[in-house]
Amino acid sequence: MVGKGEVPGRLESGTSAFRRLNLALFAAGFATFAILYCVQPLLPVFSQEFHVSAAVSSLSLSLSTGMLAVAMLVTGSISEVWGRKPLMVAALFSSAVLTIVSAVAPNWHTLLVTRLLIGATLSGLPAIAMAYVSEEVDTKSIGLAMGLFIGGNAIGGLAGRVVTGVLTDLVSWRFAIGTIGALGLAAAIAAWRSLPESRHFLPRRADPADLLRSFATHLRDPGLRALFAEAFLLMGGFVTFYNYLGYRLIAAPYSLSHSAIGAIFTVYLVGTFSSTFVGHLAGRLGRRKVLWTMILVMLAGLTITLSQNLLLILLGIVAVTFGFFGAHSIASSWVGQRAQIAKAQASALYLFAYYFGSSAVGTLGGVFWSAWNWAGVTALVAVLLLAALGIALWLTRLSPIAPDGTRV
Repeated sequence: MVGKGEVPGRLESGTSAFRRLNLALFAAGFATFAILYCVQPLLPVFSQEFHVSAAVSSLSLSLSTGMLAVAMLVTGSISEVWGRKPLMVAALFSSAVLTIVSAVAPNWHTLLVTRLLIGATLSGLPAIAMAYVSEEVDTKSIGLAMGLFIGGNAIGGLAGRVVTGVLTDLVSWRFAIGTIGALGLAAAIAAWRSLPESRHFLPRRADPADLLRSFATHLRDPGLRALFAEAFLLMGGFVTFYNYLGYRLIAAPYSLSHSAIGAIFTVYLVGTFSSTFVGHLAGRLGRRKVLWTMILVMLAGLTITLSQNLLLILLGIVAVTFGFFGAHSIASSWVGQRAQIAKAQASALYLFAYYFGSSAVGTLGGVFWSAWNWAGVTALVAVLLLAALGIALWLTRLSPIAPDGTRV
């Protein structure tokens, strides 16, 4: 127990508090991606049932990620005043409830409205979780903690896709989405019970001008600007890749079922391993070296998917997924370390770019798919990844700014 006037220690790996933290972060990460991306394998289903194009169908995902991107700029700032845990828990519960509501939406426009609201409620989680970790966890354990949070993202993304694919074939897409909402409620309860209270959070006054100055401070740092750009490019490419993969595999010559396409998303397990493994690797070799290597892995995998052989396509999917989650775990933890003030706002800016890339490029990919099929989608994603590679190589020459000289 911490005595009066003493500064409480930060959470370290191997302790019971750190294990409870990991459970809560994993559950939160799981719910975020399961709820957000459960509609991704259903895009061809929506096109057929509601008679909309691939680009319009993608709005069921893009509206959520777009609203999430914008709303995070607000909720990240609110958490600087109200605290981390209350907003995180409220975000999980409300998002799960809205997901259940979306399962009974009577028409396409109502479904889109509920998905838009889900983006708003989920905004109270990702950036705040990143700030919470940077404040409460020992520096040597941050990579592991963030890796487990992102690992939860990977498992949630896997569950959201596989469960919806299988249950859509067996029952209906409505039952599938309702099931995801129920899983989200379970994850919310786990996070509420397990997440340790903040011990290092220092509330700020609710001064809009001061909050805007904090945003400006982050945007003046060239290192943070580069990391924000990486978020846009990497996530934009990754979501576009997966958005239209289902359209390719459901058509001839593959003609896969929704269950089979959902099963392909089990490669998200690779992301669980990658985020943790690469986090450790970056701790030993340095973020600067490992980030650009992960982007090269994504480019290699993307090239392989141009093959007509299904096994090679699967290999390419594995490589893209491994590289993405590895790169994201590095960049997201780097933001929390580099930001010197208002860490939740820095994380919110990173995730604004991350989810704005998902929204804008994810829908743009539908235009490329309609015009040039998979070759067009691949070309778009390749341009994004090459730009991300150039930025990652520039980051290897970036000077540190931490007061103790730590390379951040």
